Amino acid sequence: MPDSIMYQEDAFVVLETDQPEQFLTEEELREKLKQILVSQGDNLPRELNKFNTIEEKAQHLIENYFELDLGPGQYLQWYVVRLEKR
Repeated sequence: MPDSIMYQEDAFVVLETDQPEQFLTEEELREKLKQILVSQGDNLPRELNKFNTIEEKAQHLIENYFELDLGPGQYLQWYVVRLEKR
């Protein structure tokens, strides 16, 4: 039986073109994705068209994607990580 800790999300490591890696909470990542969704306009995965709000689109990306193509030579990637304090 899988351990429930495998399904816990503490943070996301975010990799972005020409930026150092960042650790963001889910809320911080959602806000970042919402800003990108607004700025990208129509250059988004078609699957997102079925959602009415930017909030729904951002949440769908968090739950179902790990990368967003931002154009030639540009990228945004995010991965769930669990952080341990020692």
